[in-house]
Amino acid sequence: MTDAFFSPALATFFRGLAAHNDSAWFEEHRDDWERHVRDPMESLLREAERRYGPGRVLRQHRDLRFTPDKRPYREDTGLTAGGVYLSAGADGLQVGGGLYEPARAQLSAARTVIDERPHAAAALQHALDELTDAGYDIAGPPLKTAPRGYAVDHPRIELLRMQHYAALVHLPLASPLDDIVAAWERVQPLVRWTVKWARADDPQASDDPAPPVPGARSIDERA
Repeated sequence: MTDAFFSPALATFFRGLAAHNDSAWFEEHRDDWERHVRDPMESLLREAERRYGPGRVLRQHRDLRFTPDKRPYREDTGLTAGGVYLSAGADGLQVGGGLYEPARAQLSAARTVIDERPHAAAALQHALDELTDAGYDIAGPPLKTAPRGYAVDHPRIELLRMQHYAALVHLPLASPLDDIVAAWERVQPLVRWTVKWARADDPQASDDPAPPVPGARSIDERA
C-alpha cells in the first residue's frame, strides 16, 4: 500500500482541538473526529492486532481526577497492540514499541537479567543500538545514578539505569501503512526481549492492565 493511511484532516482536527479544547467545540466537530480520527484508528488497530495480538485505541477523553490540567480531550490519538504503539497528531506519527513504564516486577526481572546474564544484556544493547542507528528515540529518562542494590561501576550500569524498554520513531502523517508496519517490525527484537526477559506479556507481573504509550505525559493518557 502506497497511499497515506491518515488524511491531512486529522492534523486539521487536532490543531482545532488544541485551540478549543472543550466539549462544545468537540461535539460541533464530532463528525470530523469520527471520520478522520476514530475510524482510521480502528482500522489500523485491526491491522496491528492481526500481526501482533490484542490491543486498544486510547480514549479521547482524558481522566481529569489526578491532574490540575483540566482539558477534557487528549490532543492526539494513539493505540497499543501486542507491544507496538502508534500516536497520530498534528505533528505527524510516533511509531514504535517495547515496554514503557514497566511494573516493579517487570523492572526487577529486567535488571536481574542484565546483571546476571551478560548474553541477554548484550542482546538488549544490540537491539537498542540498531534502533538508535535507524533514527529511533529510546524512551527515557534513565535514573541519574545506579538503581538500589547495584554498584555505580557495574559494567552494564547504563542498561541498569534504564526505566523503560521502548523506542519510537517519528514518521510523516502521510506515511503509508507499509511504512508504519515497517517501523513496528523494526522494534520486534526489543519487544521480544521484553517478553522473554522482562515478563512484558505476563499479567501477573503488571501493575496496570492498560499502561500508557511511550511519550504519554500522565496517567490521563492511558488506554
